[in-house]
Amino acid sequence: MSTLQDPQHARNRGRRQLVALAALFFVPLAIAFWLYYGASGSHPVSGTNKGELIVPARPLPAVVLIRPDGSSTDAQLLRAKWTMLFIGDGRCDERCRKVLYLTRQSRLALNKDMDRLQRVFLVTGDCCDHAYLASEHPDLVVALLDGPAGASLLAQFPAYDQPTGASGRIFLVDPLGNLMMSYPPGAPDKALLADLEKLLRLSHIG
Repeated sequence: MSTLQDPQHARNRGRRQLVALAALFFVPLAIAFWLYYGASGSHPVSGTNKGELIVPARPLPAVVLIRPDGSSTDAQLLRAKWTMLFIGDGRCDERCRKVLYLTRQSRLALNKDMDRLQRVFLVTGDCCDHAYLASEHPDLVVALLDGPAGASLLAQFPAYDQPTGASGRIFLVDPLGNLMMSYPPGAPDKALLADLEKLLRLSHIG
């Protein structure tokens, strides 16, 4: 009788191991969202941040984009790490430069956690002010939104009151590739860093 039960026992054990592995990956992020945003899932309980939660979070497609130098990004570019993302014209106007400075300083302020975060600039046209980007933001990942791959990615971003590329917003993407927050131009500079510190403290992925 025990011989007949062994295969079923092995299958059940395999399922339990699979569930446990999935829990290790997804539960920390779920807890982070629950603790940070509260049971309502709509706003941080502290009420102090200006980031706007995107509900439901939008899974971004894994696409290959072209860099300004002609090389290709990895399809998993927006996964594995937390991502601060900006979409805009490659000439990088005043708002663009302010965003890039803010994201750079926020990342540096994370100290030991800074490697859990990356900065991405998705360019909608007129690429690029290479001298400025190279001198001020050497760690920045720049990719073009030309072609079908870029269009499919851009289509997942809320347009708000303007086309996404002209909204001037900072977007936050979690390590699973979900678009989950945005910061309008009027958000306090410290709001982004405060949110990142809380999310990185509560989540062990990325």
